[in-house]
Amino acid sequence: MGNFTRLMINKKGAALITVYMVVAVLMAFGGFVIDVSNSQNKTASTFKRQAQVINIAEAGLDRGLVWLRTQSSPPIGSIPNINQNLPPTGTSIGSYTVVFTDLGSPGGAPSIRRYRVRSTGTVGSVSQVVTNYLQVDNYARYIWFTDSESYQGTNVWFWDQDHLNGPTHTNGHFNIKGDPIFGGEVRSVDDYIRYFNNGVNINSSNLSNPPHDLPDFQDTVTLGSDSINMPTQALSLRAASTASGGLRLTGNTTVVLNSNGTMNVTNNNQSPKWNNKNMALPANGALFVNSGDLTISGVLNGRLTVGASRDIIVPSNIIYANDPRINPASTDTLGLIAESDVMISRSAPTNLEIDGSIMALNTSFMLDEWWTNGARGTLSVFGGIIQKQRGPVGTFSGTTKVSGYSKNYNYDARLLSSPPPFVPTTGDYITLSWEN
Repeated sequence: MGNFTRLMINKKGAALITVYMVVAVLMAFGGFVIDVSNSQNKTASTFKRQAQVINIAEAGLDRGLVWLRTQSSPPIGSIPNINQNLPPTGTSIGSYTVVFTDLGSPGGAPSIRRYRVRSTGTVGSVSQVVTNYLQVDNYARYIWFTDSESYQGTNVWFWDQDHLNGPTHTNGHFNIKGDPIFGGEVRSVDDYIRYFNNGVNINSSNLSNPPHDLPDFQDTVTLGSDSINMPTQALSLRAASTASGGLRLTGNTTVVLNSNGTMNVTNNNQSPKWNNKNMALPANGALFVNSGDLTISGVLNGRLTVGASRDIIVPSNIIYANDPRINPASTDTLGLIAESDVMISRSAPTNLEIDGSIMALNTSFMLDEWWTNGARGTLSVFGGIIQKQRGPVGTFSGTTKVSGYSKNYNYDARLLSSPPPFVPTTGDYITLSWEN
């Protein structure tokens, strides 16, 4: 009996110890759960604060861009900081400070300025810095830009043999026949694309399923994009041509570019007359012909923008002495800006190459008498084409070229960050890079 009692007591003691141990484990586990819960709450709070501070810093970048857009001209030199609490009134959840740094202009393009916009967002003790590198936007960054994709009221079409590998924009809508290739972003102000098959319009809902025409869009397609107004005069170039280092001529002028960095100029209004006069390129890169046409061809060694109050005529190849597709260090860059048409001469060679950014501010880039003289070879453009109305360079019937050139337009990516001197700007800014 005594042994039985001792055994029962021992069992009770063991059970009590077990209970104590279980309670201790549960208490420890409960403490662990509380610690984990507290840690998770702290982590969630940290994540929330980090998300808030990033959003606030990005709001500062947006504010900086809006401020730049409201200035009458791109600011130069010291620029005041922007400091803002969010929300502006009441209890603040955070604040941002925006610091602008004027980075100057890329070489030879004084009308194009760059900025570093750095925004520091702060919520409590947490801060985040985001940085945007901006540049004044310019038309030369497009491989293709038009106010209208028609010529004198008639649709002009991209077709099978067309290939554009850079950014495109039209203030109207694109007309597509067959299988052209668009290697860069495509933007259209109208909310549709017109296809040749029975004049069908394709909008964003059926963009990938046109009736028979099958364009190859290799980048983004934006329909209903914002309109960008074209200038009617090359005001910056006009002013630069009369400034120190520029060249302003009056009346019909012919320029032949030489690979040694000079040019031969013919102008009968000079006294005495210039007949193939050899001279250096304008020191500031600006040449403008007033009250006359400019005829230009040859090999450019340097940075130059030429303009005319009337037409620019291209009778033969215009190429770079140092082709950047072969020599990436090349700085050869050309701008052609006509306040009327840029016209390829009817006597131009069967295959023609033009290196440069081509602008026809009041009408078109086109082949003179494009409907005659039979089928030619290929028109190669290394740079970009900007024009008010889309000018024709040839005609087709079905899949057969009837007259003029097939097109091979290749983008010169340097024109984004280092355009030719004194090219017109759009009045907006573009992002070159972004970092945090």
